[in-house]
Amino acid sequence: MALIGRGPELATVTAVVDRARAGSGGALLISGEPGIGKTALLEHLLTGLAPADVRVLTTVATERDAHLPFAGLSRLLASVRSHGAALPPAQRAALAGAFDSGAFDETGAVDAEDNDKHKDKHDDADTADPFPVALATLGLLAEAATRLPLLLVVEDLHLLDAASATALAFVARRLASEPVALLAALREGLDSPLNNAGLPTLALKPLDAAHAADVVDGQAPGLSPSLRERVLAEAGGNPLALTELTRAARQGHAATAVTTAWLPLSTRLEKAFRSRVAALPSRTRTLLVIAAVDDGSPLTEILDVARLVDGEPAGVEDLAPAVDAHLITLSGDALRFRHPLMRAAVLSGTSTRRHHAVRAALAKVLDHRTERRIRQPVTAQPSPADVVAAALEEANRRIERPGGVMSAVSALEHAARLAGRPEHRTELLLHAADIAVESGRHDEVVRLLNRAASDPLTAQQQARVTWTSARFQENVHADADAYALAALAEEVASGGDTGLALRILWTAARRNFWLESGEDAARYVADLALRLPFDNEPQVLAILAYTAPMTQGAHVIARLRHWAAHPSGDATADRFLGTAAVLVGAFDLAAGFSAASLSGLRAQGRLFQLVGALAARGWSAALLCDLAVAVPSAAEADRLSQETGQTLLQGTARCTKALIAALQGELEDAERLAQESIDLGSSLRARPVLATARMALAQVAAARGAFDEALQHLRQLQDPAAAAYHPTLRYYALIDLVDVAQRAHRTEEVRDLVRRMEVIARKTPSTALHVGVRFARAVLAHEDEDAERHFLEALAADLTRWPFARARTQLAYGEWLRRRRRDAQARGPLRAARDAFDALGAVAFSERSRRELRASGEAGSERVPRAHELLNPQELQIATLAAEGLTNREIGERLHLSHRTVSNHLHRIFPKLGVTSRTALGHLLRSAD
Repeated sequence: MALIGRGPELATVTAVVDRARAGSGGALLISGEPGIGKTALLEHLLTGLAPADVRVLTTVATERDAHLPFAGLSRLLASVRSHGAALPPAQRAALAGAFDSGAFDETGAVDAEDNDKHKDKHDDADTADPFPVALATLGLLAEAATRLPLLLVVEDLHLLDAASATALAFVARRLASEPVALLAALREGLDSPLNNAGLPTLALKPLDAAHAADVVDGQAPGLSPSLRERVLAEAGGNPLALTELTRAARQGHAATAVTTAWLPLSTRLEKAFRSRVAALPSRTRTLLVIAAVDDGSPLTEILDVARLVDGEPAGVEDLAPAVDAHLITLSGDALRFRHPLMRAAVLSGTSTRRHHAVRAALAKVLDHRTERRIRQPVTAQPSPADVVAAALEEANRRIERPGGVMSAVSALEHAARLAGRPEHRTELLLHAADIAVESGRHDEVVRLLNRAASDPLTAQQQARVTWTSARFQENVHADADAYALAALAEEVASGGDTGLALRILWTAARRNFWLESGEDAARYVADLALRLPFDNEPQVLAILAYTAPMTQGAHVIARLRHWAAHPSGDATADRFLGTAAVLVGAFDLAAGFSAASLSGLRAQGRLFQLVGALAARGWSAALLCDLAVAVPSAAEADRLSQETGQTLLQGTARCTKALIAALQGELEDAERLAQESIDLGSSLRARPVLATARMALAQVAAARGAFDEALQHLRQLQDPAAAAYHPTLRYYALIDLVDVAQRAHRTEEVRDLVRRMEVIARKTPSTALHVGVRFARAVLAHEDEDAERHFLEALAADLTRWPFARARTQLAYGEWLRRRRRDAQARGPLRAARDAFDALGAVAFSERSRRELRASGEAGSERVPRAHELLNPQELQIATLAAEGLTNREIGERLHLSHRTVSNHLHRIFPKLGVTSRTALGHLLRSAD
């Protein structure tokens, strides 16, 4: 029967496939109530596709494997697995870890053993990180699509296992440059990770009256007017209801259609299906009952169970009546109900006795298969204490591997099952949950904590559960403040577990930074960091930087310089060092540490940490106006924070993007991003986000000449009563504050503040603070002689790695000279400032320098856009890595893209920059540095 009334919807779905065939793919979710026509729409589309035009990969999610990690993805990719040979080793290993554990056979079908066995099995595949698997999936699809465009079709998406859905959500966001289309159907009102992936959704609505009448008249042209109207009214435009109720009426079962107006639609359809099932042969009904009970099982298993139930062999031919009745479809060894309500109708129409008989026979078949497995010889069991120690050692070993976070979790969970004592089991599960936080998988953390809580918990263990839960959104959980967490860390350390105590203290330090818990809490955390016997100095330095950046600044910066001269080679250590450098105002050191951490965090699959490193790198680079670094770092942090559900870091990335846009002169974008940041920061009570957003808005206001407004924004960073007040970040906005105060002729309002900051500056060598203090002394000096001396002292300082600060000082000096009618002398520093701002891409400051030069009598020059201004953030990231000599595949692995996408980007980058080779690209980007 033709697809009636779905022309526009079919055109929308077809357009997605057409784009994939043209090399620019995409994804589309198709949602709607049961029976609305999702499957029919997809089947109609597929029948019209020529095999020579597109290759179709399909999977239908089932309840049976909803708890089997990567079951749906394995089935979807089964026919293209051979293309995995072309993938990088790490990606091949990720796919092997997810698919080749024995839960799947060579075709990707689920091995039909007891489902409970699969649920209890948590080996490397079961807890494989979804993001390394997702990247490998993207690479696999890109390889397979080089010969023929691909169409991925996922039905019953709401039943898809979480690992597969997470991986597909990752892939779906990255199909724009691939000849791959993804169509996924899910029931209205049910959730999936793809729902939150920002994908377009086609919501199927009931058919209008005319098309509904066409369906009824096409199936039963002789139906009486009264019955016809009743069917139309009962069906409510639902295509499946129209079809089934019309069929029932046509076959003389009018009562099904006319006596159930009070029943829900699904119940009416189940009754209609039951009437069709009842008309089938007995053997066919038995097979359908088995298939309904053992949902998603292979056909061979269904036939084996039927032999036990009926005492005689059953064959595929016994299912032909059900196929002819359009209840099921058969494909190879797979049996599928055409609609979930058909399965429900079979189950609801089965007697309890028959149901139990089928389950008993199914259990015998599964037990028989289990007995055939090879059993390992029994060996002496290690002691519980040895199990715990060995598990922790194994976890530490695994965590360094690519995608090793969840592999480490797997080792700990396996050890927990072997632990003989509940207290050991609980400890291992709590350690596993702690590590699982690093994967960004909130579902895994919750699952592990729930398992740990199944045994009685000590007060300390309960506190650890609270702590671990809070780590996903450290700024929004008020049930454990910084002081309470620090007290817990001290208690844990007194019990001998200094490693765990340090991690808890780290959470306390972060909470104090983001929420500003008060000076007492900050001092307590810093005191513990110095007093307790921790052996992870990079993390201790980060804790001190979070809680005592000025009073401990000299110590932290001295140790940072040591680590810069003696690299750790450890991604996590570099991440801590980068964070510490940002917070104490050593932004130049922060850039190196953060960059060093990124590749290791990517390789280990530590997306939770990776986003933090990117956000810190982007923020500090933005304050340095190193836009070639800041732009791609903030953009990737924004994207990945959304994918990993880290709202706090999304706010950080978003406010950094606002600051970048303001520096680039994109004032409307800066305002929009800043307001988004304020909305996020206010809901999270995240002071650093609000502070940075105010810094961005101050830049916008100053660029428009609204200096009083700019000063109002910046004063909020200094006012303890304001939501944007931050005791650390306020030091790094000093140049902005003094600059706009001077331009607003309100310098007297900031003098006392500057004097207090001068006192603080004597305690720390923080470069960012000292740059600001030197600038303030010069701008605020009362006497001309003092002012010029201070300007020259500021410019004599070593600002090699702080070109933006030098340029702002040169601009302020040139403006000071011009106001004193020393135009000829002013042109030198103004030219130097203009050239520096041009090189940095600081458009608003470039224009300000040009205005001053014109006012001094010098004709202005046109500004030439730099490379990083001509490219979008992802293009800039790709161009930079290509200029460093990385191959397309290596770039793709770093940026979670396929090599084909990288290639497509480079084809657009070259003409934008006027180059024709990677060598020329490298020369161009290096000349812009």
